[in-house]
Amino acid sequence: MSLNAAFYTGNKQFSLETVESVPPGTGEVQIDVAYCGICGTDLHVYLGHMDQRIGDHRVIGHEMSGTVSAIGKDVDGYAIGEPVVVRPLDACGECPSCLRGFPHVCQKLTFLGLDTNGAFQQQWSVPAHTVHKLPNTLSLEHAALIEPVAVAVHDVRRGQVAAGDDVLVIGGGPIGMLIAMVAKQAGADVTVSEINTHRLSMAKAMGINTVNPKDEDAAAALMASTGGKGVDVVFEVSGTQPGVDLMTAVTATRGRVVMVAIHANKPTVDLFQFFWKEIEMVGARVYEPSDYEEAIRLVATEAIDSKRLITSVQALPDIQSAFEELAGNPKAMKTLIRCNAAEAS
Repeated sequence: MSLNAAFYTGNKQFSLETVESVPPGTGEVQIDVAYCGICGTDLHVYLGHMDQRIGDHRVIGHEMSGTVSAIGKDVDGYAIGEPVVVRPLDACGECPSCLRGFPHVCQKLTFLGLDTNGAFQQQWSVPAHTVHKLPNTLSLEHAALIEPVAVAVHDVRRGQVAAGDDVLVIGGGPIGMLIAMVAKQAGADVTVSEINTHRLSMAKAMGINTVNPKDEDAAAALMASTGGKGVDVVFEVSGTQPGVDLMTAVTATRGRVVMVAIHANKPTVDLFQFFWKEIEMVGARVYEPSDYEEAIRLVATEAIDSKRLITSVQALPDIQSAFEELAGNPKAMKTLIRCNAAEAS
């Protein structure tokens, strides 16, 4: 059977090619992909920032949903037609991180859809241990948001966010907005710091406090909103020097900073503030299986309004224009690629 797959070929180009369906291997599950979202990492690939890692002929994509279409040998517990998502991490199981129980940060981690071919195709075979089942009541379109929601769940868990905490999310892109949603659902009083007026309006519409860091009194306003205490948990999601400056300026005594963003350049950090206020900093990278299960629950029960972030849905043959539009549209949040019309329901 012939299928369509969108290959990144370098120089901001995708090539829609016909490939033959291959049965899943031993220990694999084959999935008919319904939707796959374009994430920030995919945009970095498109812009040529990851050519050394990706090469010039790879199917990318990992924020997906679909249904099981075939089951390989030595795989139990799955049935044809079941709705699923993929947690795209394949750990080595042997490195120090894996042996200590942290396979999500494996030192030889294979990220499916970056280090292997991914989900911008009609059919995708993956290791069975990466597959999570979905409730039948969940829309596959909305299920494509589970991967980024799992990122947010992991970040909030790393920040030990509790009910009543004052939380600041610096950067209101898709991940920042999802962190804000998850933290708010946990009972925190959440503020998003963002310069994009469209994103500020979106946050306000969801009942989330906002601040524009370009305002001269932004830091003072944040301190005042907490009664002068400062913010209990700060998530740095902007990847900018001003974001790093703000995080140390407003964090409360013994507050926590969660570093979510990937900084292209080493930022200058005011370490004196860490000493003076006994601030804690933790990193947060991808997710663990429990984060995926919690993300499925949050999306399926509509405990968070993640579907609000979907600003465009386009067909697989239109993937080139989808990336072009997303890269040039400051109002866009999450674009989904519809890979199989029959499965996208």
